[in-house]
Amino acid sequence: MKAVIQRVAKASVTVDGKRIASIGKGYLVLLGVGQEDDRTVADRIVKKMAALRIFEDENGKTNLSIKDVGGSVLVVSQFTLYADTSRGNRPGFTLAAKPDMAEELYLYFVEKCHEAGLPVSHGQFGAHMEVELLNDGPFTIILE
Repeated sequence: MKAVIQRVAKASVTVDGKRIASIGKGYLVLLGVGQEDDRTVADRIVKKMAALRIFEDENGKTNLSIKDVGGSVLVVSQFTLYADTSRGNRPGFTLAAKPDMAEELYLYFVEKCHEAGLPVSHGQFGAHMEVELLNDGPFTIILE
């Protein structure tokens, strides 16, 4: 599982011209699920993500977690994080999980965010999504 976590001032997802999710301050999480992933991996990443201290305190130090600042999470499925570009110019995606497994773990990840006390919204699995964000920093962390 790969999670690209971007600290944002705001983010939203639009599908077929309709905004389906949006957040203010928090994290935009681009989530890729690999063939070898399971719930244990999702649990570990959610726990780490919830505890990350990447928001600034009153002294300008990155010392606060998403919970400390009352932030939200927007999770967007992105199988392209498993692109294999080692041969040729057209990426292969054989390392990404099959859609049924990926969707189940994606939804599990969203539920675990909720259980961790994080206000969470999400995109639409398998849809063509337009993702807008105002990156805050920019500050981007990759968890695997």
